[in-house]
Amino acid sequence: MAKVEIYTSPLCPYCWRAKRLLGEKGVTYEEIDLWAEPGRRSEMIARAGGRTTVPQIFIDGRPVGGSDDLVELERRGELDRLLAGSAP
Repeated sequence: MAKVEIYTSPLCPYCWRAKRLLGEKGVTYEEIDLWAEPGRRSEMIARAGGRTTVPQIFIDGRPVGGSDDLVELERRGELDRLLAGSAP
């Protein structure tokens, strides 16, 4: 299974949506709560190619984007392959 990291904020509905989708798939992920760890925001922005919104999701270190991007990967049938460690 791929390593999944997600930068979040507790009041962000898109973060909850992304975490719910990952949970439905049985995916274990590392959550980086930017309210609890605000110093990691610059790390997220650098890793996400300048994106500043949450969530920012990474699968095996690869930036996937936000909640809408994750849902689109699922819609196209590519998310399971990424989660299995195989690029689409």
